[in-house]
Amino acid sequence: MSRTRTRPRSATPVLGPDRGAARPEEADRRPSSRLRVLAAGTACAGLSAVPASAAGTPPVVSRGVTIPTFYTPPAELPATNGALIRTEALPLGLDIPGLDGRPMPGTATRLMYRSTDAAGQPVAVTGAYIEPSAAWKGSGPRPLVAVASGTMGQGDQCAPSFALQHPLTLNGDTVSVGYEALAIYRILATGAAVVVTDYVGLGTTDRLHTYVNRLDQGHALLDAARAARSVPGASVTTASRTGLYGYSQGGGASAAAAELQPSYAPDVPLAGTYAGAPPADLTSVMKGIDGSALAGALAWSINGFAQSDPDLRAVVEANISTTGKAALADASTMCVGDAIFGYGFTTSSKWTTSGKTIGEIIAAEPRARAALDKQRIGTLKPSGPVRLATGVNDDIVPHAQARRLAVDWCRKGGDVTYDAVVLPNLGDKILTNHLVPLLTDQGEAIGWLTDRLAGKPATSNCWSMPIQP
Repeated sequence: MSRTRTRPRSATPVLGPDRGAARPEEADRRPSSRLRVLAAGTACAGLSAVPASAAGTPPVVSRGVTIPTFYTPPAELPATNGALIRTEALPLGLDIPGLDGRPMPGTATRLMYRSTDAAGQPVAVTGAYIEPSAAWKGSGPRPLVAVASGTMGQGDQCAPSFALQHPLTLNGDTVSVGYEALAIYRILATGAAVVVTDYVGLGTTDRLHTYVNRLDQGHALLDAARAARSVPGASVTTASRTGLYGYSQGGGASAAAAELQPSYAPDVPLAGTYAGAPPADLTSVMKGIDGSALAGALAWSINGFAQSDPDLRAVVEANISTTGKAALADASTMCVGDAIFGYGFTTSSKWTTSGKTIGEIIAAEPRARAALDKQRIGTLKPSGPVRLATGVNDDIVPHAQARRLAVDWCRKGGDVTYDAVVLPNLGDKILTNHLVPLLTDQGEAIGWLTDRLAGKPATSNCWSMPIQP
């Protein structure tokens, strides 16, 4: 099956020379190629915008999955962040008929909207809005929760909105599981509406997903909340209290968005933010991921930052071996399942010319260190109450750096509820210490956020940080 992609002329190759589109007979021999489709022709920037592929460009195929033409951005974008570009009905892969004839947990709409990337340039982002069937019983109008998904991968077939329609993608070339559906459906059951962002470059076929990029993710999440207000049939309005919810990659996105909201999206009435296991310090997180079951995520972060940051790209190109370049290119079309099977427990020293780990190389390069320092979460005071949870034995997104984020926010006067999830060590580097707190804390996290959406005040426990694990 073809996994190739064409790259837009405006994009800079992540590593090595630009690879054009493969001929059909070459496609199966080039599984690591990254396809990107350049929006062609003239397309309107409104709801009726026509995808470029409708004008004759072949559809993008990523690891045997054909990406719907909806995900191809138009040539021109609206002028306003959060403005809708297009929408369409999104059939949920997991729903049931309600007694009143409405589907449970709600009616979903796929959407594309405008955001601004880390370079200050307009970018099209996709996602999904779900209007719940359940009534909101709290005070005020129906609230909105903007959900930032945990790590899904870097291939366009891994997009969270795609996973809502296809909860399990398993075709022999890729493995993607829509595990965020549990949290999303629990939120919908409270009567709150949900909007999910696919992040920059995940799903949309014009660029590579900029994995764990602080600005890209924070902007995309806040602009998803803006876009939700304009979705046809949506009951949320500019007066709807808004919550942010995310764990792991999503925890970093929601944490970044809480910091950015006052300057970037003051019109979003932020009532509360849940940031679970947030990767606030990428230098520390890289060490945790390297050699773990999710070592492929290290490739995704390097791919994304090499695409968007010239300084880091120069360091990567100077130090990554031929084997490493092939691995990074291969990983760029993978979902989490593929990465675990393909690169689980790989150490990055196998990808470098010196035999040093990528973390060691970055530590020795001032330009690379500076690039990661710009991604640090915790340098700004978050807006509104924040609940930060972290498993004390989390060794993938290390507990210590997440706790430090809580301390940093408390020192800045943030309204922080810190919750250390105490569980026994469930196995080193095999993801259990990272994933189990996601499940054990989920009910309390949603309950806390629901209270904020209902207008109930939060009680900061910053005073207790000296005695907290």
